[in-house]
Amino acid sequence: MLRARITGTGAFLPETVWTNAKLESMMDTSDEWIRKRTGIGQRHLAAAGEGSSDLGAPAARDALVNAGVAPEDVELIICCTTTPDYLFPATACLIQDRIGARNAGAFDLNAACTGFVSGLATANAYIRAGVYRTVLVVGTEAQTNRLNWAKRETAVLFGDGAGATLLQAEDGDRGVLSTFLGADGSDGDMLIIPGGGSKAPLTKANMDGSGLDIEMKGAELFKRATVLFEEASMKALESARLRLDDVDLFVPHQANARIIGAAAKRLGLPEEKVVLNLERVANTTSASIPLALHEAVVKGRVKDGDLLLLAGFGAGLTWGAAVIRW
Repeated sequence: MLRARITGTGAFLPETVWTNAKLESMMDTSDEWIRKRTGIGQRHLAAAGEGSSDLGAPAARDALVNAGVAPEDVELIICCTTTPDYLFPATACLIQDRIGARNAGAFDLNAACTGFVSGLATANAYIRAGVYRTVLVVGTEAQTNRLNWAKRETAVLFGDGAGATLLQAEDGDRGVLSTFLGADGSDGDMLIIPGGGSKAPLTKANMDGSGLDIEMKGAELFKRATVLFEEASMKALESARLRLDDVDLFVPHQANARIIGAAAKRLGLPEEKVVLNLERVANTTSASIPLALHEAVVKGRVKDGDLLLLAGFGAGLTWGAAVIRW
C-alpha cells in the first residue's frame, strides 16, 4: 500500500532565550508560579524583524538534509502558522524561495495549535491520492513579537520556533497509518485575537493595540483540551485498527504540562512514553509537535517500527491526531 512516510525531520530555535527570571523583572509573576501552572522554564524569542519564514526556512533545510533530499525534488510545501510574515503572500512561498525548492507548489494552513497535525493530514491525503510523492510540512511561529508582556496569563505561555518534516511516498506498512481532525467553531472565542482581520481591521483609531491581544478562557480550555486530546487519539487509533497498548511514543502539542499530564492519564500512557519539551521551548503553537518529534528522533527515542501517536488541540476550536509507523 502506498503510504506517506516521514523520511526527515528538522528544527530551528532563535538564539535569544528568556528564562522565567526575565519575566519576573517585567511583570507580577515568579518562576514558581509559571512552572506550577504551565511547566515552562524558558522560551526562545525571534529577533526584531524576524518572521515565521526566517525560522521555518532553516527548519525545512534541516529536514531535507536529514532526509538526503534536494530542494528541487520537493513537490509541495505546506506551512502551518498563525503568525504569517504578511497577510499575503503566503509564508510557504517565502520558505520555498529561501530553500530553493523551485519546483514546489506552496500554501499556508492555519489551524492554530492543531496546525501541524492538519498539515500532516493534508500531505498524507495528497500522497495517498498519488498527486505528490514528496511533501514538506513546516510548522513555524514568531508569536512573541505580538504578545502583550503586561498580560501575565498569556505572556508567559508562548515561545518562537519552527519544526519540519519531509514526507515521501513509499510502498509498505511504514508511514502515516491514519489521521483524524475535529473542530467546533461555536467555541471560537475561547482563544482568539479579535482585532487585525477583515472583521475588525487595523485602523489609525485602534493602533494602540486594543483588540490585538490574545484573549483566552483558560479554565474552559483546560477542560476541553484534556477530553478532546483523548477523543482525537482514540479516533485515529480506531481508524488504524490499533489500541493504546500498541503506542510506543505519544507526541502531544506542548501547550501546558498539566494538560499533557491529564491527557496522558486519561489515555493510560505512562510518563516514559510521553514526549515533553515544554520546559525549554514553551508553547510554540503549530511548531510544537514537529519540534518535539525532531527532538525525540535526535535523542534516539524513536526506533524503527515504533508506533507514534501525535495529537493537538487549539483555537478554533480545533483538534486532531495522527498515527504513524516509523
